[in-house]
Amino acid sequence: MPEERWAEVRDLHMRYLDWGGDGTPVLALHGLASSSHWYDTVAPLLRQDFRIIAPDQRGHGQTTQAPSGYGWASVASDAVGLLDHLGVEQAAVLGHSWGGNVAVSVAAEFPDRITSLVMIEGGFFSPMIMPGATWEQFQARLAPRDISGTREAYLARMKSSLSMCWSDDIARILLTMVNEDEHGQMNDILRPEHHAQVIRAMWDDPASETWPHIACPTLIVAAGPMPDRADTDFAVMRRKMVEMANKSIADCRVTWIPETIHDIGWHKPDELAGAIKGFLNGD
Repeated sequence: MPEERWAEVRDLHMRYLDWGGDGTPVLALHGLASSSHWYDTVAPLLRQDFRIIAPDQRGHGQTTQAPSGYGWASVASDAVGLLDHLGVEQAAVLGHSWGGNVAVSVAAEFPDRITSLVMIEGGFFSPMIMPGATWEQFQARLAPRDISGTREAYLARMKSSLSMCWSDDIARILLTMVNEDEHGQMNDILRPEHHAQVIRAMWDDPASETWPHIACPTLIVAAGPMPDRADTDFAVMRRKMVEMANKSIADCRVTWIPETIHDIGWHKPDELAGAIKGFLNGD
């Protein structure tokens, strides 16, 4: 298991997991309402080649619940602030889901610090591609998930939706993203008002505006849909988004992991780790 460590980064008391090793430093950024432990299934497969550093981002996990600062410039500066704390001049950056958007911003804003970028099921979504998209539709689509109820009820719902990869380890990881109040009810650690700031940034400053400013080698890892969703409108739209990002980023390639879910690292960790390892090693 990694070492749990802490850093004073800007206005944050930031918790991060350091998987150790002497390889190339890799900053691994989790998704929205997630935690650094999202990478627990993938990091062990990478640690022989790389030093994986996975922080709890602003307002997530055990890092400070800052009242503001959830826009791209701020969260990108958080990430680079952690590299400064570690004395790491250059690193590769991974980002899953919303973390992919953060990673895109880090690569674009701090090109001298980032050697490679891996966008895992994130960073390629643009609301402007959706025909007739409105803020209200976007806000509703990315509303906080329903995790109400007891711990047992929450885990039962998650077990049902993640039946293809459920394990005690996944249950443990999921519990790092929520807390239990004095009435035994579960709540997201990411507070609703902070969630609202994040999705406002996603709408006002979509990743598509940043793609042309990325200079480092980039890999997009996308989830090929499960067979029952392969021909849905959403699946078709996602393919178009991936194609647009691939064309807009100067040095970019795409790997599709077939028949998997958004949380690729939980369902197919070996395939995800293999794609990351091959890309970062220049294969």
